This record gives sequence, C-alpha cells and structure tokens, in this order.
Amino acid sequence: MIEAKNVSRVYRRGKTEVHALSVSHLHVPRGQFLSVMGPSGSGKSTLLNLLGALDIPTSGSLTIDGQQLAKMRDADLARFRRDRLGFIFQFFNLLPTLTAIENVILPGLLSGKSRAELEPPARELLHRVGLKGRDHHRPDELSGGEMQRVAIARALLIQPALLLADEPTGNLDSKTGAEVLTLIREATRERNLTVVMVTHDPKAAAVGDRIVRLKDGLIVGDEAVTHAAA
Repeated sequence: MIEAKNVSRVYRRGKTEVHALSVSHLHVPRGQFLSVMGPSGSGKSTLLNLLGALDIPTSGSLTIDGQQLAKMRDADLARFRRDRLGFIFQFFNLLPTLTAIENVILPGLLSGKSRAELEPPARELLHRVGLKGRDHHRPDELSGGEMQRVAIARALLIQPALLLADEPTGNLDSKTGAEVLTLIREATRERNLTVVMVTHDPKAAAVGDRIVRLKDGLIVGDEAVTHAAA
C-alpha cells in the first residue's frame, strides 16, 4: 500500500535548508494500522502531508496504492486525494452550516455523485458509528465525540484505500477517545483499510498494529504491537 524509498523533504527559508524528513525505507502493507509517534518537530506532520498528497518529496520515491506521487500532475493529485484518501482531523473540520449527513456526503458531491445516490450509504455509516437519529443535527448540536464520529463516516464514505488520522483523539476525553479509536480499528478490519495515525498518546498508538517513532526527521523506532486475543 505504502512504499517509501530514500524519501526526503527539505524546506528552504532564504539561504537556510531545513531537513524536515529523511526516510530511507518505509513499507506499510494493505490493511495495516500504523501509528506514528514523535515529539514536536520530529517530522510527523511532514510525513502525513506527503502521504496525503498535500506535498511531494524533495527526493526519493513515494508510492501509495500503486501511484508514484512525484510523477502525478496537480490535477491528478487532487483527484487521488478526493477518491482514494480519507482524512480525520483533531478538530473535526466539519462545516458548521451543514447537517451531519450533509457533511458526510460532501466529498461525494464534489466528485460528481448525486445526493440521492450518496444519502443511503451516508445514513448507514452514521448509524454504524452510533449516530442513528442524529443525521440532521448540525455540528453545534453535537458533542465532540459525535462530531468526530461524523468525520469518520465522512472519511469512509468514499471507500478510501488509505485513511490518514491526525491526532483524532487529541480534542476528546479519554473515554470518548477510546470509542473513536475502536471505530477506526473496526473499520480497518472490516474494510481491509490501511490506516496511518499520528498521535502523541501512547495508549492511542497501542491500538494500532505497529508503531513507528520519528525524531529529527528520522525513523528511530519501528515495533509491532501485540494485541490480546479477543
């Protein structure tokens, strides 16, 4: 699913070069839940931006779902983000004037599908994440945990190949955060979905199958997570 070889990202500030990321090799197989940890400035956000096709490497090869991102035109990258990637953010990024179901179907509308086509699967997803009866509530009528559930449903509607989660529990209490992580974990298993989650929380990271640790733009740790049998 993800193959990074000798990937670097260098930013230039005047005459100064900032080496934000340097990854010699990273392979993430399809269906794996990868947690990425590291202190501020370690390269986590840079890695997530590269995986989200929001930026391209300065050098090296980055292949996601069979696509080499550096070889794609801007229009192709935009379509790839829209059709193949799902995003979950710390602060939900819901449009306040839209209802829950309208927020969920929005990416599908942007890809040219009709509301009539999108509403049944969107409603099913909202029910699946525990929001039955909340379809027509706006974000200011929902709790933080409910808003994050809407965001998960929105990310899953397009049936992405890769789900990227940026501190998805960072704005939630511990109980609600654990529930959200369970939903993401279940989606990984049910849909054979690849997940890359950036987090500062060791408990959240341990929900994944594997933890990669970054420091100063380098991978300094890579370990499998052992889960107790259900």
